[in-house]
Amino acid sequence: MTKEWLKVVVASIFEMVWVSGLAHASTPLEWFFTAIGVVVSFYLLTSSVKHLPIGTVYAVFAGLGSVGSIIVGAVFFNESVSLLKLVFMGTLILGILGLKLIETDTSKGDK
Repeated sequence: MTKEWLKVVVASIFEMVWVSGLAHASTPLEWFFTAIGVVVSFYLLTSSVKHLPIGTVYAVFAGLGSVGSIIVGAVFFNESVSLLKLVFMGTLILGILGLKLIETDTSKGDK
């Protein structure tokens, strides 16, 4: 994994922070951390798209953030997880991996 893809993964982790904050923050300190999550997440995302294909980066960012937010909701906020939700999360992860693999193959073929 390159440094730029690591930025996308870390940006997705911060996305989970701010999305959870939007849903559950109630104190100024929690809103502060939510805002920090937004700033860090989008800084890393915009930094990585200067070096990586934007379509794949955004799909990975949004997909990891979505799956992570569902996991955070289930683990920390006792939100329900159904079998269908797990199936669709798996489908999303497969799609993300497929996009990443295709992107790697394409770039190798271009060299």
